[in-house]
Amino acid sequence: MHTAFADSYPVRRDRLAQQMQSTANAAVRLKKDTSNLFRDRVDGQNQELSVRDFNHLLEIDIENQTLVSEGMNPYGELVDATLQYGFMPMVVPQLNSITIGGAVAGIGIESTSFKFGLPHETVIEMEVLLADGSIVNCTPTNEHADLYFGLPNSYGTLGYVLKLKTPALPVKRFVKLDHKLYRDAEEFFGVIAALRNSDIDFLDGSVFGRNEYYLTIGQFTDTAPFTSDYTYLDIYYKSIPEKQTDYLTVKDYIWRWDTDWFWCSKNLYVQNGLMRRLVGKKRLNSRTYTKVMRWNSKWGITNFLNRMGGYHPESVIQDIDIPIENAT
Repeated sequence: MHTAFADSYPVRRDRLAQQMQSTANAAVRLKKDTSNLFRDRVDGQNQELSVRDFNHLLEIDIENQTLVSEGMNPYGELVDATLQYGFMPMVVPQLNSITIGGAVAGIGIESTSFKFGLPHETVIEMEVLLADGSIVNCTPTNEHADLYFGLPNSYGTLGYVLKLKTPALPVKRFVKLDHKLYRDAEEFFGVIAALRNSDIDFLDGSVFGRNEYYLTIGQFTDTAPFTSDYTYLDIYYKSIPEKQTDYLTVKDYIWRWDTDWFWCSKNLYVQNGLMRRLVGKKRLNSRTYTKVMRWNSKWGITNFLNRMGGYHPESVIQDIDIPIENAT
């Protein structure tokens, strides 16, 4: 099934390619609404290439269980669009402002990754805009296979993903969660390795301390005796040690970490009930925290605090992938 944006994609794609060709080898930066890169950058003379129009679901094939999306489509919008048809992307990174193309060109991981891998490992094919303005279609077996395998984790240095096709995962209404505590790291990671070929749907690990490792197993279910809500006053990560079993709607499960940006909301003092009410439900999400980070980067508040009193000497946000055999 094609969406209303599928027919206009070739026109928008060709127009963007012409704009890229007209830059005459000048330095280019993308103009888009979301970004999950947190390095400080000084605005230079780079020409801006607007990709804001490339944020739509183009097709969902219910029979073959695949979807086609534009690369700058944030997972928040992509999940909303696919859930209407009873599907979700096979791997959905935890923050809804992450784009599907960004997860492929950068890095992304979630609780289905134990079974399906990282987002780029689920890609069937993708169209990539190159620096000379040409557009190539990459698959694992065609003449552009080297780019298909080389583009992941290249952070836009090899090209920009404009469109990609991936599998779509059928969903049920709810997800049942079982949290189990482990006191030994080797046992904890050993259980994770043993579950790789199991029939569970989701596998998540949370480390609260040197001897406090929680494994969360998730299973799709059509019914639930109750559902928890971590989109406002209650905080998901705090529930893990408190509840052995929990139930969430599938959408709330997908974004369980987004409300508090994992646990980083404490840095903005919004884990306090009064502050959460003052901030409001609509602002408790990763997009708000990202805006605050950008604002801080622009005005240098934490740098000032460091100079004055030694607070916030360094801020690092970086995803690191470690093979399970090296995790202990």
